[in-house]
Order: sequence, then structure tokens, then C-alpha cells
Amino acid sequence: MEPALCYESSNRSCPRTIYPLPVRITVYTVLGATVILTVCGNLLVTGAIAYFKQLHTPTNYLIASLAMSDFLLGLLVMFPSMVHCVETCWYFGDLFYRHYAVCQPLLYTRKMSVKVVFIMILLTWSISALIGFGMIFLKLNLWGIEELYYNHIFCEGECVLFQSGLSSTVSSVLSFYIPGIIMLGVYLKIFLVARRQLRSIQNSSCMKAERKSNTSQTKATTTLAVIMGAFLSFWTPFFVCNIIDPFIGYSTPPALFTTVVWVGYLNSTVNPLIYAFFYSWFRKALRLLISGNIFKTDISETTLFTA
Repeated sequence: MEPALCYESSNRSCPRTIYPLPVRITVYTVLGATVILTVCGNLLVTGAIAYFKQLHTPTNYLIASLAMSDFLLGLLVMFPSMVHCVETCWYFGDLFYRHYAVCQPLLYTRKMSVKVVFIMILLTWSISALIGFGMIFLKLNLWGIEELYYNHIFCEGECVLFQSGLSSTVSSVLSFYIPGIIMLGVYLKIFLVARRQLRSIQNSSCMKAERKSNTSQTKATTTLAVIMGAFLSFWTPFFVCNIIDPFIGYSTPPALFTTVVWVGYLNSTVNPLIYAFFYSWFRKALRLLISGNIFKTDISETTLFTA
């Protein structure tokens, strides 16, 4: 019996693995639910911030930027990746296959104006697109390993991000390790400042408003720590494999690589859950959006929280 191929009419077709029907249904169900949760959750976050005027703040614009990137990842990356995982073939074309670019808004200070935040978001998306799409479209990821890729790896019906040692190192350092170090440094500074302010307030006869403000700052610091910790935890396995794989002869098992990629994707799934857990305004906005009240009357000026 001849092995199944992704494209029967092609002499360069990749072999296709056909999993048993129960396995296919189970994987589609689990990954499909994950994709739906990612897309809908982040769409609700973005929509809530865009619709409710009280949420039009520099901090929330950064959250909306992150949620939009997570939404696009769920829609344009996770969905076709789910199909590829189950069918073991890539049926979405060569152009759509070049999609690996994830942006994360990283830095924020309380004194930033809306204009500065918008400029920062624009730079974040632009640099991310330049690094991600630029490298793939210019085929810089294959620089020096073209013969190995086209003679031994490439086949029609496969979608694999194949990189040289230099490419994997540079892309990983620029897109994860440097931002990760910056995130840790920024959070450490925020944590030290918050702790210093807490001690100052505790040692003084502070008013009730100051105590409430300090509680709010502490909650914001905790939320930032959870979001940052989730990002580093979910994406570290992939970037460790990504930077090591070329130097061990590309011997990482495909199943392991697929698994760590999906673990990274799950970061975009849990972010809306983090917002829902820590932010009462998001829970209230979510109830208003789901109830359909926005179609009955203008509730964009609804008070979601008290300062």
C-alpha cells in the first residue's frame, strides 16, 4: 500500500499521516475550543476598551494592543495550525504560511500621554512585523542552509519554520530574550517603587484616599506580574527549543516542537482570563456586551469603576 500524500499530483509532496477518527475528533475539539476562547476572549477585551469611554486611558490602550495581537494570533495562526496538526498537511498556500510574528507591548509609565502610547504601539507593531515577516519573505531564515532545506526538508504540503543557527539565535534574542530581560527589569523597578511607597504610607498618618490609591497600585503591580509571568512561562519552552534545535542537527522531535509552539499560543488564551480575574471593569463590561444592551441604547458612558 502506497503511503498517503498531501498532494497526490505532485512529485514533491509531503507524506501525510492519517490519524484514527476518534483522535482527530478529540484534537479538533480541544484545539478548536482553545481557538474559540482565544479569539472571542481577546475580541471582547478589545471591544470593551474601544466602546466604553471610561476605558480610554493610556494603560488600557496598551492592553487593547496586546489583546488585538492575541486575537490575530488566534484567528490567523492558531486556527490554520490546528488544521495542520490534525491533517499533517498545509493546505492554506505558501503566502499564508509566512505568518510568524507576535508583538507584545512591553513598557509603560504613568506619565505617558496618549500620543506617546500610540507612538509606542505603532513602533511595537512595526518592529515586530519587520522582524517576523521581513525575515521570512526575504528568506533570511534559510541563509547558509539553502541546500539542506530544499534538498532534504522542503516538500509540498508542509509548513515548518526552518531556521539556520544564526537566524534562530538573532530572531529569538530580538523577539523574546531582550524583551524578557526588559520586562523583568521594568517590573523589578515598579515593584521596588511600589514597596517604597507602601512603607512611606504605613509610616505616615495617611488619609483613606491614599490607602485606597495604594491598594489600587498594589493590585496593578500584581496584575502586571501575573501577565508578565504568564508570557515568560508559556513562551520560554519554545524559544529554548528554537535557539537550540539548529545546533543539535535539527533533532528535536516534531511532536515536541509542535507541543511547545501550542504552549506558547496558550498565552494568548489565558490573557483575557487574567483580565477577567483581576479587573472588575472587564467583568462588568463583558456582562453589558454579552447581554446585548449596546444594541438597545448607548451605554458607552457607563461608569465601570470609581476612581
